[in-house]
Amino acid sequence: MSSKISRVIVGVVVGVLLSMILFSSGWVMSSYLAHWGIMLPGFTLPTTDGDYPDYGPNEAPTGELENLFTPFWEAWDIVHEDFVHQPIDDLEIMRGAIRGMLEALDDPHSSYMDPDQYRQSNIPLEGEYEGIGAWVDPTGEFLIIIAPMPGSPAEQAGLQPGDQVIAIDGEDMTGIDGNLVIRRILGPAGSIVRLTILREGEFEPFDVDIERASITIPSVESQMLEDGIGYIQLFNFGENAANDLRQTLRTLLDQDPIGLILDLRGNGGGFLGTAIDITSEFISEGTVVIERFGDGSEMVHSVSGAGLATDIPLIVLIDGGSASASEIVAGAIQDHERGLLVGETSFGKGSVQTWTPLSGDNGAVRVTIALWFTPDGRLIHQTGLEPDVEVLLTEDDILNDLDPQLDEAIQLLLEGLD
Repeated sequence: MSSKISRVIVGVVVGVLLSMILFSSGWVMSSYLAHWGIMLPGFTLPTTDGDYPDYGPNEAPTGELENLFTPFWEAWDIVHEDFVHQPIDDLEIMRGAIRGMLEALDDPHSSYMDPDQYRQSNIPLEGEYEGIGAWVDPTGEFLIIIAPMPGSPAEQAGLQPGDQVIAIDGEDMTGIDGNLVIRRILGPAGSIVRLTILREGEFEPFDVDIERASITIPSVESQMLEDGIGYIQLFNFGENAANDLRQTLRTLLDQDPIGLILDLRGNGGGFLGTAIDITSEFISEGTVVIERFGDGSEMVHSVSGAGLATDIPLIVLIDGGSASASEIVAGAIQDHERGLLVGETSFGKGSVQTWTPLSGDNGAVRVTIALWFTPDGRLIHQTGLEPDVEVLLTEDDILNDLDPQLDEAIQLLLEGLD
């Protein structure tokens, strides 16, 4: 078995794709729009007795809005009149107020992005960039490594899922927005960046020096294994991933495999539509994922078309780096009893965010608007998917170039999924 296939990821837990602030994600994205200055459905204001009237969009009486924001304008005046360093930068104060509003939601996936951060977030999912090559989650207290990309400087340096980046080049990253931390790690190929890593199970943080490189973002790799089994490793759910997978399936199916292994380990997610299209290659009909919104409504996403591999025996590999879109695919396959999940419990990212640009080139707000559920109604957020067959991967396995998870998947296919 090639070392390329058995090079997998061990860990608990989304360089980067360090250019992919887009997936801070995650993470699964949907195309919803809100409008600056317009109240959204479900927004309520307190009455004088502390209750919350059920106002619809733009229905709140002007007087109550004025009363609600009286303390805000009082604070505004105090700052402008008494703060020692004058004049005040009103633009920064305004952006800070928006940032504080989003932080008050106490949701790690809802946040404000200033104009520079928002421009960075629109870097495409496919392409090349210069960095260390790792999928990350920037929404926590520190930037978290979800998974290093295969063959990347991050993997060669030994970064693991769950590693927290607490300092860069000796500078403490405590309290620094994860998207800004990402930009500090990006840099010219050939240059060195020193990351201070906090790792579960280690008593003290440690430094890792990584030489940045030009990173080519992969989508799909595949090959025929021994015993006639087709193997597909999906690295992301970018715009081209569904087409790339379909072409890969055609090539493998032409070789008449006895079964397929879909490897989603270390796949941090991508576009919701791509996840639906990819699931549709393996499931002939029915629900793929359910989105439920704050007002109680829901949107059911069903199979999008005729798939190429809806009957062939299937095993899906997952681990702590399988997040969001990966969990949509794996959850649907598990609920429809289309195949078995093998490996370790997935990451547990099941919320949907919108990124709405603000007027006047003032950045954007990212707000969690929905949670997604598997076809059987299971909430995966902060829980993850449990595999049908649990197989742990140890550090000794990695050091000895072993992949017991892949070995188990092959054995199950040879035994007829019994």
